[in-house]
Amino acid sequence: MAEQRNASTSPQSKTKTEGAVKAGAGCYTFDLGKLNTIDAGPGYSTAHGPVVEGERIQVGLMRVPRGTGGRPHSHPNEQWIYVLQGTLESEVDGVKARVPAGSLIYIPSNVVHSALATPEEDVVFLTAKDMSHGIAGTAVPK
Repeated sequence: MAEQRNASTSPQSKTKTEGAVKAGAGCYTFDLGKLNTIDAGPGYSTAHGPVVEGERIQVGLMRVPRGTGGRPHSHPNEQWIYVLQGTLESEVDGVKARVPAGSLIYIPSNVVHSALATPEEDVVFLTAKDMSHGIAGTAVPK
């Protein structure tokens, strides 16, 4: 049986997002709870968590502290957000929604969006983006 490598035993390859882990080259499984966390939107968002990048898709397991979140921003990536815990108050292209655990948000590329965790509890979500850009976007000027 071939030896299985994981993110902790595989050398770090070049990623689009500083601090992300590169998948492939024998590294195919990841314990997200053991990977280093990074800020997903420095300067405009409190979301943070581990990020793994493949050739065309990046995935992050993000945590947003209760009552905080990301102010309006956009990025060239198409994005999906699956809420695992808590509730987000989201706005995508002017459409507002309350998004509880078990719900999925779709964000088209270059569309302004935001998401805030409700005050009741932290939010944990799994996000997937295409690799046209790193994990962070560009904040909309205040």
